[in-house]
Amino acid sequence: MFSKEEAAKIKKEFWTSFGKSFPKKWILYDTKIKDFAFKFYCDNKKAEVSIDIEIKDEIFRNAYYEKLWSLEGILEEELGQEVFKDEFYTLENGKIISRFWVEKHNVSIFNKNTWQEIFEFFVAKMSAFEQVYWEYEEFIKDV
Repeated sequence: MFSKEEAAKIKKEFWTSFGKSFPKKWILYDTKIKDFAFKFYCDNKKAEVSIDIEIKDEIFRNAYYEKLWSLEGILEEELGQEVFKDEFYTLENGKIISRFWVEKHNVSIFNKNTWQEIFEFFVAKMSAFEQVYWEYEEFIKDV
């Protein structure tokens, strides 16, 4: 459908447009927990907002996973939807992480008509994830 160059240009435009439309300072990697980050993701089928626990030491990764899992009900209430979780989520590069995420289907980074819908999803869900993080930060960090 698009050449690699065209796809890269559209993706850059998408993320630039998101940043300009919603110039908020997100937590993202600034959690003060090494390899524990909030992430936005979008492809040609869906958008996702996630908390990725990329700690190499499986014991510590599991400990943070268990902490977040214990907050699952609070996360779902704050986010207003089901939160997916996977203790052994495999990234495209083969790396194993733990992930909690929400998703929105039938949107595409390559369809500008869905960008506003994606942006609003990103803002609402990331704000909710951050709210739970700030409320339970000390509990989460106490590993």
